[in-house]
Amino acid sequence: MAARSWSGGLRAVLRAGPVPGRPRGLASSGWPWGEPGAWLRRKLLGPSQPPFQRVCLVGDPVLRGVAAPVEPERVGSAEVQRLIARLVAVMRKEDCVGLSAPQLGVPLQVFVAEFRGPPLRQELPEGLRALEVAPFPLRVFLNPTMRVLDSRASFFTEGCASLPGFSAVVARHMAVEVSGLNEAGEETTWQARGFAARVVQHEMDHIKGILYVDKMESGTFSCLHWAKVNR
Repeated sequence: MAARSWSGGLRAVLRAGPVPGRPRGLASSGWPWGEPGAWLRRKLLGPSQPPFQRVCLVGDPVLRGVAAPVEPERVGSAEVQRLIARLVAVMRKEDCVGLSAPQLGVPLQVFVAEFRGPPLRQELPEGLRALEVAPFPLRVFLNPTMRVLDSRASFFTEGCASLPGFSAVVARHMAVEVSGLNEAGEETTWQARGFAARVVQHEMDHIKGILYVDKMESGTFSCLHWAKVNR
């Protein structure tokens, strides 16, 4: 789940202005095939293999498949540990708050989540305080299962690194509990509320081959950079 998109939506609510910034996933140099160095590396070394160091974009079939569980005895393997480390690295590089294995081209039931940003100020309007946005430490889940703790609907803007530059309002449950294995193969459980619960539900959807656009309020779908393009 893309941090810039949800925070962009929050800024829009607060000041009703456009969200600045270059769309992620686009070549910064203006070269249609990306940076020349990356193109040369691909020519010399061949195509990269999953887990990628970049996020798969919508249209990639891996995003629409149902991910397979990880065999518990393989959690400590070099392959799975490399996948977890790559997920964390790419999540932080892309400024996301969550990332799933299918988004790096690996159809396994693994996701990571982390939010190191500041909590919302208490003086904000009640409608925004109800989002319960607060930092949470790195969480790693393999073979996660989820149950709803509070079925009340919360509506807010979501984005996704697999659909860079866009956002939409999505309804999510207010509180959920996710259980599974951590990076050490130990059973772990997280009771998440508010914004953290939204992140969990977003990543659980990825594992099932579901994108936020499948659940969005279609009339709210927006390009984050429309105002900049219209200048």
